[in-house]
Amino acid sequence: MESDIEESIKKKVRRNPHAGESSRKSGLQDEDIRLETTRARFSNVLKRHSELTERLSRDSDKMIFERLQKEFEAARASQNQEIYLDGEQWNDGLLATIRERVHMEAERKAMPEDADMLPLEKITYKVGNKVICCLEGARIGIQYETSFAGEPCELYHCVLESKSFLEKMTVLEHTIPFFLPVRESENDLLSSNAMKFIDYIGELLQAYVDRREQVRLIKELYGNQIRELYHSLPFHMIEFVLDDSDCTVTVSLRYADLISVLPTKISVLAWPMPQMKKNTANSSSSTLSIKKENGGGTVSHPIPARLSYAEDALRTMSLPEAYAEIVLNLPQAIQQMFPPKPQSS
Repeated sequence: MESDIEESIKKKVRRNPHAGESSRKSGLQDEDIRLETTRARFSNVLKRHSELTERLSRDSDKMIFERLQKEFEAARASQNQEIYLDGEQWNDGLLATIRERVHMEAERKAMPEDADMLPLEKITYKVGNKVICCLEGARIGIQYETSFAGEPCELYHCVLESKSFLEKMTVLEHTIPFFLPVRESENDLLSSNAMKFIDYIGELLQAYVDRREQVRLIKELYGNQIRELYHSLPFHMIEFVLDDSDCTVTVSLRYADLISVLPTKISVLAWPMPQMKKNTANSSSSTLSIKKENGGGTVSHPIPARLSYAEDALRTMSLPEAYAEIVLNLPQAIQQMFPPKPQSS
């Protein structure tokens, strides 16, 4: 498949009527072939990886989700009351009470002599985007509700258990995407601060959904202007190319951590299009002179210019809002950075 890609690109370049006019053009042509081949291979790998990821996780995750969702619905239906917590009401003491409650109920059911005792009052707690339920078998279930722009998105589940009230809790099962660091967070937080672990997973999921939906929205609104959009599975690395009539704009975003919804490392570069190169070829602010080896003279190549206003917008706005700001001000910015060369009389 890779050889087919490379051969296709070579044929495309050979159709250029100016190819092979000089050794310099031949060298640049070879470089273009290598670049386009690498780009095509990378795009193919990303596509295959996405398809494989979806195929591996689709069926098993769906079965676990459906089973846990039914269990959560049954637990909430059998509750005696639902308590909404705010601020300091959600604390380590309350979590300890919940743990004690699920273990007492499990012990009552396990002891025949206690079978006639009345069951403990069943309470579901709602705090922020989390619903916390007491499940059968000394388990604590947390259901995370995610949203974007005020509209509900997916539900996720995490089930915690411990052998006794005095032992540390562990993650029994969950429906959280495999590429989010649940096990790492369990090792770092759950044994020392279970409440912090529960809150952190909620932040992790909401931030992931927020970043994902921002990308989905720009594809939906501006898909005809965007090409070569790449992203990591958790959407904490995003890159795309915007084609304007006068330049090509490359956008690269990196997020400091997986609970960030705004990027912290941003690069937005405007590359002159071929039709602009003639106008900018003699401009010192937009060209780079490279001395060729073996006495071949120098060759001037247009170099990209940073779009500072675009980077500022991406640093403070959501991706769809920043994109609209970039496109709105792009013609003026390009005019300033790559002014047309005055025509000689």
